[in-house]
Amino acid sequence: MQMMAEAAFAGLPAEFRSQLSDVVLEVEDFATPEQLESVDLDDRWQLSGLYQGEPLPDRSIWESGRMPPRIWLFREPLIAEWRATGVRMEDLVRHVVVHEAGHHFGFSDEDMHRLEDQAD
Repeated sequence: MQMMAEAAFAGLPAEFRSQLSDVVLEVEDFATPEQLESVDLDDRWQLSGLYQGEPLPDRSIWESGRMPPRIWLFREPLIAEWRATGVRMEDLVRHVVVHEAGHHFGFSDEDMHRLEDQAD
């Protein structure tokens, strides 16, 4: 799954990739309880990806010493979604990577759903 995530990241347009150079991609089986709580969830099967970090629009040049932003992919929920939907795993991973990268640029979930709806 790490290779699929890296391929999805590499497939983003260059102008976006250049602004994602400090983002670390992580893959774990499930989100931690703290990660779930950060998005008001309590079922570890409901979270397939997460962005953790300061979005670009909120950053200040006066702040330093922070951990790099991260895009997390959670393997077991993604596998469950793949089994339930039949959508290709590469497509699911790409969707999650793009969605979480959107948070890096300051987009809300509502913003991204609206953009996805316009693209359909």
